[in-house]
Amino acid sequence: MTTTADGSRQASQHNPLDDARSQLAEAAQILGFEPGLIDMLAVPRREVTVSIPLRRDDGTIEVLTGHRVQHNLSRGPAKGGLRFSPDVDLDEVRALAMWMTWKCALLDVPYGGAKGGITIDPRLYSRAELERVTRRYTSEIMPLIGPAKDIPAPDIGTDEEVMAWMMDTFSVAAGHTVLGVVTGKPASLGGSAGRPSATSRGVVHVSLAALRHVGLDPAACTAAVQGFGKVGRGAARFLAEAGVRVLAVSDQYGGVAHEDGLDVAALEAHVDETGSVVGFAGGHPVDGEDILTADVDLLVPAAVEGVLHAGNAGLVRARVVVEGANGPTTQEADAVLAERGVTVVPDILANAGGVVVSYFEWVQANQAYWWSQEEVEERLAQRMTSAWTDVMNEAAERGVTLRTAATCLAVRRVAEAHRLRGLYP
Repeated sequence: MTTTADGSRQASQHNPLDDARSQLAEAAQILGFEPGLIDMLAVPRREVTVSIPLRRDDGTIEVLTGHRVQHNLSRGPAKGGLRFSPDVDLDEVRALAMWMTWKCALLDVPYGGAKGGITIDPRLYSRAELERVTRRYTSEIMPLIGPAKDIPAPDIGTDEEVMAWMMDTFSVAAGHTVLGVVTGKPASLGGSAGRPSATSRGVVHVSLAALRHVGLDPAACTAAVQGFGKVGRGAARFLAEAGVRVLAVSDQYGGVAHEDGLDVAALEAHVDETGSVVGFAGGHPVDGEDILTADVDLLVPAAVEGVLHAGNAGLVRARVVVEGANGPTTQEADAVLAERGVTVVPDILANAGGVVVSYFEWVQANQAYWWSQEEVEERLAQRMTSAWTDVMNEAAERGVTLRTAATCLAVRRVAEAHRLRGLYP
């Protein structure tokens, strides 16, 4: 398997849907599910692929491709992010939608799982072009989305402004403002306090718990963070605030490290000024892929899926891996890490803070009553801690890894909703 500078996957070499289905199959076998139920859980409930004609700023026309997949609706309306990435394909979106189903069930959020994506490199388009892409995509999937049907949120390559464009496009068609159609919006348009940092905070809550679980004092620990976007950047900041020394970070352009720990606040200022961690004066340059095998206690892969694979899992030196990204560890890497005694906190638990506070935002929008930052963060911490305890207990009871335990818990909850609702003729 080959990787890019930041360790990202090559779609031709790794299909995340294979990993998602393998995880489901393992959990279903442990739970003793019948084949028909497994088949229902393995296949998306609904999916759509749309063409997105775009008039570029120079007047030329380009046609892009977008997807929206609703994996499961048994526990409530679908929920899942929208990503803009050149690597987006339908199987990736299917896998991410399935993981969202398990994530929502694991955190006991009353949603099913969905995901959306457009095959586009947002760095190559102006903001005006991205707005036109977003609005056309929204209009194409409009029959599928809504506060009681499917609620998109930001993901890789998208942000709160993209969510504002989606909300506005949907609202114009509806003839009135519909704040609950998306989450991750700007605060001035019904966004929740604490939503931008929620995924990062959730990652750090379980990172600190996992370090303590393996007998380490977080204040004496070191960490490396692969990916310095919405999740990795906040995770590095909150880890540093908790006393963890962040020795190395990377983004899509390269990496930077310092043996005594990076000044994360200064690094953030550098990234704001230059757009990359590369060239930061407070550290020395390292290859982006080397971040994954850094000599640290904690590794947080927070970029894209498939970065830990059979080719590098044996070189990982961290005691604990906390998956800030969705699906960063392949099935083969999982087996290698488990054999070596590395504790892996799975994505459906580790990065669930975003969907938890998205749920809070949706609740607030439906009530037209907003909570304080303190209330949001307190409720987020409670949800993450409760889910961590549930997964730990399940893992101990069954004698399985944290990933298998988390998947078993989530799949069982979704399957129970399936059974209680029955099968429509």
